[in-house]
Amino acid sequence: MATKSTPKPAQSEWRETLSFLLKLAIVVFVVRSFLFSPFVIPSGSMLPRLLVGDYIFITKWDYGYSRHSLPFSLPLIPGRILADTPERGDVVVFKAPPTAREDWIKRVIGLPGDTIQMRGGTLVLNGKPIPKNRIADFVEPVTPNAQCAPYFQDALNDGTPICRFPQFEETLPNGKTYRVLDQGMTIADDTEVFTVPAGHVFLMGDNRDDSKDSRFFDSISYVPLENLEGRAVVNFWSTDGTASWLLPWTWFSAARWERIGDGF
Repeated sequence: MATKSTPKPAQSEWRETLSFLLKLAIVVFVVRSFLFSPFVIPSGSMLPRLLVGDYIFITKWDYGYSRHSLPFSLPLIPGRILADTPERGDVVVFKAPPTAREDWIKRVIGLPGDTIQMRGGTLVLNGKPIPKNRIADFVEPVTPNAQCAPYFQDALNDGTPICRFPQFEETLPNGKTYRVLDQGMTIADDTEVFTVPAGHVFLMGDNRDDSKDSRFFDSISYVPLENLEGRAVVNFWSTDGTASWLLPWTWFSAARWERIGDGF
């Protein structure tokens, strides 16, 4: 004869739910702190490699761990552990000095002891100009996530409005090649000679004339290695900004599918 099962007390169900949520929070904390973390691109300072509306994953173990590896920079890790130095050309997410409250993304150009200078728009590393070769213009359709000044606006043959920027390719001494934009001569194209102090790196945006970076002492200046949170590894989503949360079908029409899966 079948017996009736005794229903669980409501208090027991709440306890199990809270236990599950606590375990889930711990897993998320560990993954985001020590393995992978997402980051959304908020500005055009890393054009052409990264567009506003790109979503990327960063790996957290490449350069070691510090308090800034943890959510909200919880002071649970003293100094740096398992420390390692990035390679020139790495794209990194970091806590921006001097407040270390905001997450920024830039490219590593100089390591401790390096000298860096911009001379007539050319990057000079340890006294040697970095090769900078002109390539085809960078073209991006105008969308809510892609805007440009009038003098960079153009249109395709069908009338589609676009942004068009002069584009160049740089190759660092370690063989790392990447693309940069040059919007013309600005104060950022001729600088003093910077000497990267011990325990720091020199970071720059690929959109050289529209990036606050280590060239400016009133911006981030030299970035402590302990501020590095991780290395950019892959785009996992990208949107042109035309989607509406209330219109689910627009999530797909706004997606820049060709960018998903792009590695660094």
